[in-house]
Amino acid sequence: MCMTCDVRLGRRAFLGAAGLAVAATAFGGIGPSFAADGPGSGLTPDQALEKLKAGNRRYVTDAQSCVADMARRRNDTASGQAPWATLVSCADSRVPPELIFGGLTLGELFVVRNAGNTVDTTAMGTLEYGAAVLKSPLILVLGHSSCGAVAAACDVVAKNATFPGAIGPMIEPIVPAAIAARGKDGDFIDNAVRENVRRTVAKLKSAGPIIAEAVKAGTVKIVGGRYDLATGAVDIFA
Repeated sequence: MCMTCDVRLGRRAFLGAAGLAVAATAFGGIGPSFAADGPGSGLTPDQALEKLKAGNRRYVTDAQSCVADMARRRNDTASGQAPWATLVSCADSRVPPELIFGGLTLGELFVVRNAGNTVDTTAMGTLEYGAAVLKSPLILVLGHSSCGAVAAACDVVAKNATFPGAIGPMIEPIVPAAIAARGKDGDFIDNAVRENVRRTVAKLKSAGPIIAEAVKAGTVKIVGGRYDLATGAVDIFA
């Protein structure tokens, strides 16, 4: 993610005491400080959500039409970006956000991807940057069917499994969702996928001060969804 193209503030102003003081205030106080960074996409949160839904319908019904004019968009976005939606998505290679939402192109989505679509400090800072600086009006937390990271968390709960290296710590944030989903009707892993999304959405809605205040002000909407690997459809449920 290249922020230098979008942030007109000097590095010292952004990272120094003044920048940190601004970041510690409510979202309404951040807006004016970053006003010079551009007007954003101009879409409301609901308009952005409907645009994602329409793109996914296009992908499901006629995937061949999902072709982006990359050369033109590369020129259009070389001097800046105004993404109209931010995604927290799994790193799974079968879930490329721009494609499953209708062949979106450069400059449209601001994406955080990791195994299990969780939010750590780095991801949270990225989401805050998207909301405060890029003025992205929508955050979608997107899980998917047959998620390997969620399945691993379910194995920890059901089988007391352990994993080597950094894989174990990586899936730790998903374990509470697996615990909550255990024993419920339906597929254990899929229930945990949905529960993991719900918990992440709830976490973001109360995360402050930047995102929580933006949600309160109505300038940012946070939703959750599940992508089906077999059908290509996205179900927005949280």
